[in-house]
Amino acid sequence: MKYLVIVVLLLVVLSSFKIDGGLTGRWEYSGGVYNGKPSPASTEYTLRRQYNDDHYAGTYIEKDAQPLTYETGNYKLVQDSCLETQTYSAQPSKWLNVTIKYHFQIRSDTLVFNGVLPNGTVVEEYWKRVQ
Repeated sequence: MKYLVIVVLLLVVLSSFKIDGGLTGRWEYSGGVYNGKPSPASTEYTLRRQYNDDHYAGTYIEKDAQPLTYETGNYKLVQDSCLETQTYSAQPSKWLNVTIKYHFQIRSDTLVFNGVLPNGTVVEEYWKRVQ
């Protein structure tokens, strides 16, 4: 009986980590760490990502300029991993149509991505929910 209670409690705790709605919404880049070096978000422009159920679009926003879609792609959440595949890039990209696996967490209103890019760069990015 004691083990049954422990198993039930464990299942309740594990099920609480399910991300309802996925990453749906608008997120703004707020900095990151690349190969151990902190990199703050720019004060000259803003990077935003809009996620729906399966896709994302990245937008570059600069004061007094039209927003520019700098990338789009598909994503899929599998447990605590986010699989992203860039399908469009406004600049030449080595990661076009390449799936990158990130570990992700949502801490309060901040999305945190951790992973290793195909070129070996270790990344940790912070995206704050704006909508």
